[in-house]
Amino acid sequence: MGIAMPVPAKIRKLSRDLRKNPTDAEAKLWRYLRHKQIDGYKFRRQHPLGQYVVDFVCLETMLVIEVDGGQHAESIRRDERRTAFLEKQGFRVLRFWNNEVLGNINGVIATIMRVIEEQLSAPTLALPRKRGRED
Repeated sequence: MGIAMPVPAKIRKLSRDLRKNPTDAEAKLWRYLRHKQIDGYKFRRQHPLGQYVVDFVCLETMLVIEVDGGQHAESIRRDERRTAFLEKQGFRVLRFWNNEVLGNINGVIATIMRVIEEQLSAPTLALPRKRGRED
C-alpha cells in the first residue's frame, strides 16, 4: 500500500541524507519501530511525502511520527503548515520531543500503540464496490 505523491529529486536526496545522519532520539526510536516490532506494522524512516520528509511513517495505518528538537520551538508556523498538509492527505501526525524519546521510550511506544489501535478501531466510511461488466 502506498501513497502516490510526486517527490522532487532534491527531497529524495534530502531523505537519503537524513537517513544517514539520524539524531540520537531518532536512532533510539527507530530501534523500536524497525522490523515491524509494533504489532507487525512497517514503519519507514525519513520518508518523503510530497514536499516534506517525515521522520517516520506507517503507510498502512496512515500514521506519521515526528521527533522534534529545540529548533522546532522556533518553527511552529512551518510545523503547523506541514501538519496541515499531512492531515489533508489523510495522515495522523504524532509529535514527540527529543527528551521524551530519550527519557521515556516506553511511554512513547505505548502512545504510538494506543494511537494505532484507535485508528484501526475507528469506524470508516464504506465505499460502494465497483461492479465488473456482466456479459
